Amino acid sequence: MGTWGRGNFDSDTAADHLGELTGRLVAEVAEAMEGDPVELEPDEYWGVAVPCNLELLHLIALRGYVGTELPAADVVVEWKRVFMDVWDRTIDDLGPRPEYKAERREVLVGTFDRLVEVCVAKEAG
Repeated sequence: MGTWGRGNFDSDTAADHLGELTGRLVAEVAEAMEGDPVELEPDEYWGVAVPCNLELLHLIALRGYVGTELPAADVVVEWKRVFMDVWDRTIDDLGPRPEYKAERREVLVGTFDRLVEVCVAKEAG
Protein backbone atom coordinates (compact mmCIF):
# COMPACT_ATOMS: atom_id res chain seq x y z
CA MET A 1 0.00 0.00 0.00
CA GLY A 2 1.32 3.39 -0.96
CA THR A 3 0.93 6.81 0.55
CA TRP A 4 1.76 9.86 -1.52
CA GLY A 5 0.71 12.74 0.71
CA ARG A 6 -0.71 13.88 4.03
CA GLY A 7 -4.31 14.27 2.87
CA ASN A 8 -7.16 12.00 3.83
CA PHE A 9 -7.34 10.66 0.28
CA ASP A 10 -3.61 10.39 -0.41
CA SER A 11 -3.13 6.65 -0.11
CA ASP A 12 -4.03 3.43 -1.86
CA THR A 13 -6.37 2.46 0.97
CA ALA A 14 -8.21 5.77 0.74
CA ALA A 15 -8.46 5.41 -3.05
CA ASP A 16 -9.90 1.92 -2.62
CA HIS A 17 -12.42 3.22 -0.10
CA LEU A 18 -13.40 6.11 -2.36
CA GLY A 19 -13.79 3.72 -5.28
CA GLU A 20 -16.16 1.57 -3.23
CA LEU A 21 -18.14 4.57 -2.06
CA THR A 22 -18.50 6.21 -5.46
CA GLY A 23 -19.08 2.83 -7.08
CA ARG A 24 -22.01 2.30 -4.71
CA LEU A 25 -23.48 5.71 -5.65
CA VAL A 26 -23.20 4.83 -9.34
CA ALA A 27 -24.68 1.35 -8.79
CA GLU A 28 -27.66 2.78 -6.92
CA VAL A 29 -28.43 5.18 -9.75
CA ALA A 30 -28.00 2.46 -12.37
CA GLU A 31 -30.35 0.17 -10.46
CA ALA A 32 -32.94 2.93 -10.06
CA MET A 33 -32.77 3.72 -13.76
CA GLU A 34 -33.28 0.07 -14.69
CA GLY A 35 -36.16 -0.36 -12.25
CA ASP A 36 -39.81 0.63 -12.27
CA PRO A 37 -40.11 4.22 -13.60
CA VAL A 38 -42.71 4.92 -10.92
CA GLU A 39 -39.84 4.87 -8.40
CA LEU A 40 -38.26 7.84 -10.23
CA GLU A 41 -41.30 10.08 -9.89
CA PRO A 42 -40.63 13.39 -8.12
CA ASP A 43 -42.31 12.37 -4.86
CA GLU A 44 -40.73 8.92 -4.69
CA TYR A 45 -37.48 7.95 -2.96
CA TRP A 46 -35.35 7.54 -6.11
CA GLY A 47 -36.89 10.65 -7.64
CA VAL A 48 -35.13 12.51 -4.83
CA ALA A 49 -32.12 10.27 -4.15
CA VAL A 50 -30.89 9.95 -7.76
CA PRO A 51 -30.13 13.68 -8.08
CA CYS A 52 -28.50 13.58 -4.63
CA ASN A 53 -26.20 10.75 -5.73
CA LEU A 54 -25.34 12.57 -8.95
CA GLU A 55 -24.53 15.77 -7.06
CA LEU A 56 -22.29 13.87 -4.64
CA LEU A 57 -20.47 12.19 -7.54
CA HIS A 58 -19.96 15.57 -9.19
CA LEU A 59 -18.59 17.17 -6.03
CA ILE A 60 -16.22 14.27 -5.34
CA ALA A 61 -15.05 14.21 -8.96
CA LEU A 62 -14.23 17.91 -8.84
CA ARG A 63 -11.68 17.20 -6.13
CA GLY A 64 -9.75 14.94 -8.48
CA TYR A 65 -9.18 12.22 -5.90
CA VAL A 66 -7.59 8.98 -7.07
CA GLY A 67 -10.08 6.12 -6.95
CA THR A 68 -13.21 8.06 -7.84
CA GLU A 69 -15.51 5.85 -9.91
CA LEU A 70 -17.69 7.61 -12.48
CA PRO A 71 -20.06 6.29 -15.09
CA ALA A 72 -19.39 6.92 -18.77
CA ALA A 73 -20.68 10.27 -19.99
CA ASP A 74 -23.05 8.62 -22.46
CA VAL A 75 -24.56 6.61 -19.60
CA VAL A 76 -25.29 9.82 -17.69
CA VAL A 77 -26.85 11.33 -20.82
CA GLU A 78 -29.18 8.33 -21.04
CA TRP A 79 -29.97 8.55 -17.33
CA LYS A 80 -30.89 12.19 -17.85
CA ARG A 81 -33.22 11.28 -20.71
CA VAL A 82 -34.98 8.60 -18.66
CA PHE A 83 -35.17 10.63 -15.45
CA MET A 84 -36.36 13.85 -17.06
CA ASP A 85 -38.96 11.98 -19.12
CA VAL A 86 -40.46 10.61 -15.89
CA TRP A 87 -40.20 13.98 -14.20
CA ASP A 88 -41.83 15.86 -17.09
CA ARG A 89 -44.68 13.32 -17.32
CA THR A 90 -45.46 13.28 -13.60
CA ILE A 91 -44.58 16.59 -11.96
CA ASP A 92 -47.90 18.24 -12.80
CA ASP A 93 -49.75 15.50 -10.88
CA LEU A 94 -48.27 17.01 -7.72
CA GLY A 95 -49.64 20.50 -8.42
CA PRO A 96 -46.42 22.49 -8.10
CA ARG A 97 -46.31 26.25 -8.44
CA PRO A 98 -45.16 27.14 -11.97
CA GLU A 99 -42.04 28.93 -10.72
CA TYR A 100 -41.04 25.94 -8.57
CA LYS A 101 -41.56 23.59 -11.49
CA ALA A 102 -39.37 25.69 -13.79
CA GLU A 103 -36.65 26.26 -11.19
CA ARG A 104 -36.55 22.63 -10.05
CA ARG A 105 -36.36 21.40 -13.63
CA GLU A 106 -33.43 23.73 -14.25
CA VAL A 107 -31.64 22.37 -11.17
CA LEU A 108 -32.21 18.76 -12.25
CA VAL A 109 -30.98 19.34 -15.80
CA GLY A 110 -27.94 21.17 -14.44
CA THR A 111 -27.18 18.30 -12.07
CA PHE A 112 -27.02 15.80 -14.92
CA ASP A 113 -25.15 18.19 -17.21
CA ARG A 114 -22.45 18.98 -14.64
CA LEU A 115 -21.83 15.30 -14.06
CA VAL A 116 -21.60 14.71 -17.81
CA GLU A 117 -18.93 17.43 -17.98
CA VAL A 118 -16.72 15.81 -15.35
CA CYS A 119 -17.22 12.36 -16.89
CA VAL A 120 -16.16 13.69 -20.30
CA ALA A 121 -13.10 15.32 -18.73
CA LYS A 122 -12.15 12.09 -16.96
CA GLU A 123 -12.61 10.10 -20.16
CA ALA A 124 -10.36 12.56 -22.01
CA GLY A 125 -7.65 11.86 -19.45
